[in-house]
Amino acid sequence: MKVIVGKNAGFCYGVKRAVDGAKEELNNSNNSIYCLGEIVHNKEVVKILEEQGMKVVEDISEAKGKVIIRAHGVCKDIYKIAQDRGIIIKDYTCPKVLKIHEIAEKYSKEGFFIILTGSKKHPENIGTMSFCGNNYFVVEDEDMLDSAIEEFKNSKIKKLLLISQTTFSVEKFNRIQEKVRNMITSDIELVIKNTICAATKIRQEETAELAKEVDAMIIIGGKNSSNTKKLYEVAKKYCKKSISIENEKELDVEYFKDCSVVGIMAGTSTPQESIERVQNILKNV
Repeated sequence: MKVIVGKNAGFCYGVKRAVDGAKEELNNSNNSIYCLGEIVHNKEVVKILEEQGMKVVEDISEAKGKVIIRAHGVCKDIYKIAQDRGIIIKDYTCPKVLKIHEIAEKYSKEGFFIILTGSKKHPENIGTMSFCGNNYFVVEDEDMLDSAIEEFKNSKIKKLLLISQTTFSVEKFNRIQEKVRNMITSDIELVIKNTICAATKIRQEETAELAKEVDAMIIIGGKNSSNTKKLYEVAKKYCKKSISIENEKELDVEYFKDCSVVGIMAGTSTPQESIERVQNILKNV
């Protein structure tokens, strides 16, 4: 069996920066270091850091001393709360996410209504929403666009900004922006900023191309990883025999016994070790 691993599989810059930063903080500290939420959406990575002394908390009130801000970022008020509580912040928010916060805050102050594509429940978007002011709508898929535009029109605002969660589907965003253009009138000032991370776009494109060439596809990544879910959606579109697993323990080799070529792609929070373990198992099939 031939196994092809995507060139861009695994850690992106923002995730590597956050994980490396956390490791350095832990190595240089004699005390426990807290992390507000999972530093990245991968259980293996989080477990390794917890074994080194990192404590994951969901509320800033549970933390003390030094707190790491995860790659997904946090809500605007967290920084003020931390300052008031005498907590030292080590901010490893992905720079691409911080840029979206800047954009959202800038246009909100300029009186724009903001449509933000992505998931309402995703930590990144929860943080971004806090920078959007009072006039915004989160669009998780195209079916929600009618409601978003209706709310925009009811607001009587004449300026509209469209931005996105960094890990949103490129194809979906492109369809949404075209629909937005067609749904608004010429008197509306429309600004569209495709804030999907280049790493997300590249991985989705590579997954599509790889899926067309293989008998089966394996997507490796955390169950709660947004970008991993998007990769699986892309893989499934072009290769019906596609599966999504968190690690090699979930791999059923019997599923691939009739395959000559298998492709592997991994989410941006998936460590190289996880990819290699799956690859080595398949090589022996």
